[in-house]
Amino acid sequence: MASRNKRLALGILTLLWTVLGAEGKEEEEQTCRLLGKFDLNGYVDADNHSVVIGGMFPIHSRTIPVDESILEPVSAKCEGFNFRGFRWMKAMIHTIREINEREDILPNVTLGYQIFDTCSTISKSVEAALVFLTGQEENKPNFRNSMGAMLVGIVGAGGSSLSIAASRILGLYYLPQVGYASTCSFLSDKYQFPSFLRVIASDKIQSEAMVKLIQHFGWVWIGVIAADDDYGKYEVKTFKEKIEDANLCLAFSEVIPKVYSYEKMQKAVDAVKTSTARVIVLYASDIDLSPFVLEMVYHNITDRTWIASEAWVTSALIAKPEYFPYFGGSIGFAIPRTDIPGLREFLYDVHPSKNPRDVLTIEFWQTAFNCTWPNSSVPYNSDHRVNMTGKEDRLDAVSDKFCTGEEKLEDLKNTYLDVSQLRITNNVKQAVYSIAYALHDLSSCEEGRGPFDPGNARAYLPDFDAWQLMYYLHSLKFTAHDGRTVNIGQNGDLTGYYDILNWQLDDSGNIAFVKVGEYVFTDSMFELVIRRNATIFWNTESSELPHSVCTDVCLPGTRKGFRQGEPVCCFDCITCADGHVSQKPGQRECQRCGEDYWSNTTRNECVLKEVEFLAYNEPLGFTLVILSVFGALAVLAVMVVYVIYRHTPLVNANDWELSLLIQASLIVILLSSMLFIGKPHTWTCMARHITLALGFSLCLSSILGKTISLFLAYRISKSKTQLTSIHPLSRKIIVLISVLVEAGVCTAYLVLEPPRVYKNMESQNVKIILECKEGSMEFLCSIFGIDAFLSLLCFLTTFVARQLPDNYYEGKCITFGLLVFFIIWVSFVPAYLSTKGKFKVAVEIFAILASSYGLLGCIFAPKCFIILLRPKRNTDEIVGGRISVTDKSMQLTSASVSSEINNTMVSTVLED
Repeated sequence: MASRNKRLALGILTLLWTVLGAEGKEEEEQTCRLLGKFDLNGYVDADNHSVVIGGMFPIHSRTIPVDESILEPVSAKCEGFNFRGFRWMKAMIHTIREINEREDILPNVTLGYQIFDTCSTISKSVEAALVFLTGQEENKPNFRNSMGAMLVGIVGAGGSSLSIAASRILGLYYLPQVGYASTCSFLSDKYQFPSFLRVIASDKIQSEAMVKLIQHFGWVWIGVIAADDDYGKYEVKTFKEKIEDANLCLAFSEVIPKVYSYEKMQKAVDAVKTSTARVIVLYASDIDLSPFVLEMVYHNITDRTWIASEAWVTSALIAKPEYFPYFGGSIGFAIPRTDIPGLREFLYDVHPSKNPRDVLTIEFWQTAFNCTWPNSSVPYNSDHRVNMTGKEDRLDAVSDKFCTGEEKLEDLKNTYLDVSQLRITNNVKQAVYSIAYALHDLSSCEEGRGPFDPGNARAYLPDFDAWQLMYYLHSLKFTAHDGRTVNIGQNGDLTGYYDILNWQLDDSGNIAFVKVGEYVFTDSMFELVIRRNATIFWNTESSELPHSVCTDVCLPGTRKGFRQGEPVCCFDCITCADGHVSQKPGQRECQRCGEDYWSNTTRNECVLKEVEFLAYNEPLGFTLVILSVFGALAVLAVMVVYVIYRHTPLVNANDWELSLLIQASLIVILLSSMLFIGKPHTWTCMARHITLALGFSLCLSSILGKTISLFLAYRISKSKTQLTSIHPLSRKIIVLISVLVEAGVCTAYLVLEPPRVYKNMESQNVKIILECKEGSMEFLCSIFGIDAFLSLLCFLTTFVARQLPDNYYEGKCITFGLLVFFIIWVSFVPAYLSTKGKFKVAVEIFAILASSYGLLGCIFAPKCFIILLRPKRNTDEIVGGRISVTDKSMQLTSASVSSEINNTMVSTVLED
C-alpha cells in the first residue's frame, strides 16, 4: 500500500512538472531549484576571480534549539556572536587580498573566497561542506561555487569536531582542507582524513608536552576535564596513554557537556571539589569552557592549578580579571604569537552602512555597542542558553536604544580588536598562504616536468583535480611574514614550538600571559625548556608550587605497598624488613644488604654488622682472664709448696711426681682457657681444644695413676693373701700411654679436618658471631671421649677405695674432685647448647675453670692445709704407721694398710 502511494505521488509530481514546463516554453533552459536551503551566513567574493578558497569559521558560538513540534528537517539558526571567530574570518579575507596584491605569488591569478559560519556546531560544518561540494541536486560535486568559480580548497573549520565532520565529506573527494585551530590527533590519520592538513600542531605533541611539564614540577596525581566532543575524547585518550607511560596517575576524568546538562556538569564540579588532585588538565575550547568556569565561580572552588590547552589558554572570554581568583596561575601551551602588519587597520574598517545586507556586520555592531540597527531584521543579542539552574534564559530580542552609526570602534575593548595575542589568527593567515603557495607551485610547473605520470603530466589553472593540489600541499615549505618556517609533513602535521604561558595579573589589574618557557618539537628534537629567571605565579594559599599527589613519596627506609584496585600513585609506605634498605625516596622494593652488612634502625643504609666475640677488654672476658691467671698462680703456689716440702712424709706419701704432673696440667688447662678469649684466629682455633684435651689427658691420667694405687691398696687391705703393689714406673707408663694416645688422635684431627674460623650469621641477624668451627665432630668427640674415659676410670677406682682409712682422706678428696668434675661437665652440655655467641664461649671457659678449681681444691687444698698449717700431722708416724690408741683423733693413713692375718697386725708400707 505504501509503495502504491509513493508511485501515485511520483506521478502527480511528474504531471505538475510537465505542466510547469509547458508554461515556461519561452525560457531557453529550465533548471531545478532546491525546495529548501541551508540557513548559512557568510561572505562570498567570487566574481571575476580565477579560483575560490572556501572558509569555515565559528562566527557564532551555538545554534538556537529547533522547535520539537516541527517534524520536517529545519536548518537551525545561529546565535551568540563570537568576536574571536569574527576576527579569524576577517584575517582570512585580509590575507587573500594581500596575496592578490602581490606579484611574486600567483601572478595573473586572483583568489576569491566563499566563507560560511559554522556556529561552533557539527551540523553547520556539515551543511557548509555540502554546499561547497554539491551543486543543486547534482550527485557529483562540481567543485565550483554558486558563482561558477573553481573551488580549490577549504580553510577551517575551527574546532576539531567541526573539522572532523567536514573532513569526512571533503575527504571523499580529496578536496584540500587546511585547519587553523583543529589540534585533535585523530585528524592525523590519513586513511580517514586523506585531504586534511593543518598549520597547528597535533594534540599528540601537546599531550607529550603536558606530561613533561607535569614531570618537571613533580606532580603525579592529575585530574582531567574535557569537552564532550571529538577534541576532548581523543585528547584525553592520548593523555591517558602518555601519563601511564610516565608512571603518573589519573585522579579523575570528567566531561563538560556540549548541551548543558545539570547532572553532567555537577559530576565534573564534584570531581574537582572532592578530589585531592590539585593540578587539573583542561581540554576544551573557550566557548565550551565558559559554563564550567561559571560553575567554578558559583561554587567558589579555588586553590587549583589548571593546565591549559592551546584552545583556551589565551582566550579573552576566559581570561577575565573576575575569574583570576579561580583560574589565576594557570599554566599552559599556546601557539607562538606574532604581529600581522595592516590587520589592525583592516579590522577597524568595518561598518554596517557599507553594506545593508551584511547581516554579520550588523549583528557585530549591535552586539558590540549594545544597540539595535535601525530598519534591520537582524535579531539583537538573542540567547537561548540554559543557565546553571537548568532553566532556559531568553534575553530581549530588541534593545532599548538604536545604533546611530557614530559609535567608535576605538572605544571598544573586546576580543575582535585585540591584536596583542595573534596566535590562531596568524594560523588562519598561514592556512590561506599554504593553499596559495601550493597553487603557485602548481601553476609554475613546466610542461613535461610535472610530477604526475604518465609522461610527467602537469596540472593547469583553473581546471585541475583536487588530488593534484594535495601533492603540492604535502611537500609544502615556506617562510611566513614573521620569518618562521612553515613545514607541513607527509601526515599533514606541523613542526615548531609551543609557548608556555602563565596567567598573572599586571599592574592595571588585567590578566597577562607571561611566557615562562617553551616546548620545541621538530623531527629530531623534543625539549621542554623552563626559563631559569622566570617567575611563575601559583594560585595556592602559600603561593608556592602546588603539591598534587595521592600519597606522599615514601621516605628512604620504606617501600611502596600498592593498594589493590587503586591507581599506582596511591600506596602505603611499608617499612623495609630487617636486613633490607631503601636509600632513595619512592622505591618500589627494598634491597637486601650484603653478607657482612645489616640495615640500620631507619632502614635507609646498610652498615657493617657488629662482629661479636669474647674480647679481653670487656668485663666478662677480663674477669675470666683474671680467674684463669689467678687459678694458674694458685696451682703454681701449690707446686712451689710441693717442691719445697718434697721430702716430707705427706708429699712423698703418694708419688709427689704425679702430683707435680697434675699441678702442671692444671696450669696448662687454666691458661688454655685464655685461648678461647679474644678474636678467633686459625691458630687459636686449632690450639684451644687440642691444648685443653691434652691438658685434661695429662691431668686425668696422672690422677688415674694415683687412684690405681689407692685401688690396689684397698684390695690389699681386704685381701687375705699377700698382694704385690704396683711399681711407680707403671704409673708413669700409664700417664705416657694415655697422653700419647690423646696426642695421636689430636694430630690426626689437625691434619685431616682441623678447626677453622667461622662467621656465624644464622644465630643473630644483626651480628656476625666470630667463632671456631670444630671441623670434624667425630674427631672432637674422640679426643674428649678419651678424657671422659680416663675420668670415669679414675672415678671408679677411687670410688671403690674411698673408705680406705686415711688421715687426710686422699681417696675421698679425689672422689669428691671427680664428682665436681662430672657435675660441672654434665651441666655444661645443656648450658652450652642453649647459649649463643660469646656467652657460649664463656660457658665453656666457666666449665674449664670450675673443673680445674674443683680438682685443685679437692685434691691439693687438704694437703697444703696440713703441710702449711698443721705440720705436726706431717710425720712418718701419722702418715706412714700406726698411731697410739689413746689418740683417737688420729687414724691410719693410706700409706699404712692394716691387715690382720692370724690375729697378727702386719704393717705394710706401699711403695709411694
